[in-house]
Amino acid sequence: MALTDMKVFDKYVAEATIETVAQQIEVFNAASGGAITLSTEGFTGDFVHEIMWKSVHAAQRRVDRYAALATATPTALAQIDETGVKVAGGFGPISWEPAQLTYMQKNPAEAVEMASRNMSEAIIRDMLNAGVAAASAAFGNQAGANYDATTAKLSHTALNSGHALFGDRSSAIVADVMDGATYHFIIGLNLGNAQSLFNYGGVTVVELLGKRVIVTDAPALFLDSTTDKRYVLGLVAGGITVHNAGDLVTNTQVANGQTRITATFQADYTFGINLKGYAWDVTNGGKSPTDAELATGTNWDMIATSIKDTAGVRIAGDA
Repeated sequence: MALTDMKVFDKYVAEATIETVAQQIEVFNAASGGAITLSTEGFTGDFVHEIMWKSVHAAQRRVDRYAALATATPTALAQIDETGVKVAGGFGPISWEPAQLTYMQKNPAEAVEMASRNMSEAIIRDMLNAGVAAASAAFGNQAGANYDATTAKLSHTALNSGHALFGDRSSAIVADVMDGATYHFIIGLNLGNAQSLFNYGGVTVVELLGKRVIVTDAPALFLDSTTDKRYVLGLVAGGITVHNAGDLVTNTQVANGQTRITATFQADYTFGINLKGYAWDVTNGGKSPTDAELATGTNWDMIATSIKDTAGVRIAGDA
């Protein structure tokens, strides 16, 4: 690899990664049933605002046609702000010696393919893990969104009981997010014949009993590292939206001063997270949150009137 190729390598890694991320996001969204939407739509600023009309169900009342006229208390027509937050990530520095490739007569395209593929997988995994962590934390902060089956197994019955927290709206839950151990345990309960719909970078989407199952070993699905207890998230369509800002910034720097010429590569990227029925608490959570802040339930304020109008439920049990 000639030194003049270094900036070309940098440019193509960025473009190839962004394109690969976009392609895999499209496949994932089609497979997941829309429960987790990985969006390629960019945004500006530190927060993502989605404005929606507040339900007017509270204004409904019974009328006595034979009673005398009386003053009725008005219900204000209002909107709510479903605020999301921008999250930042990065790669590197990654160091190497340019002469390593030229010495082995390697094609620079091989390095581009390797770097872009690995970065694409890592970015998609990060988007999914961060979205799952935020949802688990938000659900965990709402008693009505949690079903505790930790004294039993994460069986079909436990999942059904968790979905039942939505009552007559339980059919709105279109997918369950679980780790690999839980998935294989349920498969072992004679729930076989699962159709594989998506597989990329350690994330799998299948279908069981009419609902999609998104299988990923997201850290937020583990209650702790010493037991087999796990969380399963039951999500509605549009429950989690992760906006890929498409702003991957990369830089390769070649340096002298050592016995051989060295090079380093570094990259920065961002994405935003929205949860249906919840708003990021701008005051408590702040800007550009850490993983710990994303996974803090009090940083996600429930703005929907009912749990049934939120992103979903959380089931805890033994896998």
